[in-house]
Amino acid sequence: MNAEDKPRLLSGGNPQIPKGDGDAPVQAYIAAMPGWKSAIGQRIDDLIVKAFPDVTKAVKWNSPLYGTGNQTWFIGIHCFARYVKVSFFKGALLDPMPPGTSKQKEVRYLDIHENDAFDEAQFSDWIRQASRLPGERM
Repeated sequence: MNAEDKPRLLSGGNPQIPKGDGDAPVQAYIAAMPGWKSAIGQRIDDLIVKAFPDVTKAVKWNSPLYGTGNQTWFIGIHCFARYVKVSFFKGALLDPMPPGTSKQKEVRYLDIHENDAFDEAQFSDWIRQASRLPGERM
């Protein structure tokens, strides 16, 4: 891929990836995440697939989404200038709840910064829990 083929980064560093269903657009998004964020994006993707092998994937609104099929999604990721935001669409129902609150009652967030300790065991448990809940239709 040459410089002209690389996705444009939107303000805040989020890759602009055309919407699409399946693994290919998600992998294109992860590859375009700047700096250290690409490695954490790949690790998040790997952990989601390991915890829920039947996951469906898509990119919508310049964000990878992960779901249970039929356009029903339980998690999304988004790249910001200084961190990666993981959105658990029914996160208020997880035990324990992810730490970030939202204006939306059920949504909870996990913000991952470059030097944060990333608790992969807790994250994987949240994925297993979230995949069993009714997802969001988008």
